[in-house]
Amino acid sequence: MQSQIQIITGSMLGATEYVAEQIQSLLEQQSLPSELHLQPDINNIPLQGTWIICSSTHGAGDLPDNIQAFAKALPDLDLHQVRFIVIALGDSSYDTFCVAGKTLYDLMQRSNANPLAEIFCIDVLEHPIPEEVAGDWFATLLKDGLLESN
Repeated sequence: MQSQIQIITGSMLGATEYVAEQIQSLLEQQSLPSELHLQPDINNIPLQGTWIICSSTHGAGDLPDNIQAFAKALPDLDLHQVRFIVIALGDSSYDTFCVAGKTLYDLMQRSNANPLAEIFCIDVLEHPIPEEVAGDWFATLLKDGLLESN
């Protein structure tokens, strides 16, 4: 049986949730089971399989409130059985553009997780409906078979 893909969301204002829901919809279209974590708790996420982390950046490069405890737990874990993707949302008019996503990507690598792709940064100034560009990017990954050996 194929394991569920974990979609982990860090969001303050809701745009990242729309991105995560778009990703989940694309997975469903490919009959790939997934679980959406809007309030991610590391104790409820299997430490194996594929994780798709979607996060915005808040304030001065901060992680959204709902994903801070999750991120704090990552350095204490060995995630060598986890493959991951990070989709980051940010505003390029700030010097902290997508810093939260970059922090999560770095934490995942330091915890021995295996990246499936480079971090995908979305500039909300350029893409005011970020779920569209995220969906297009992710659909290409699916077409290329990136998640087939989940």
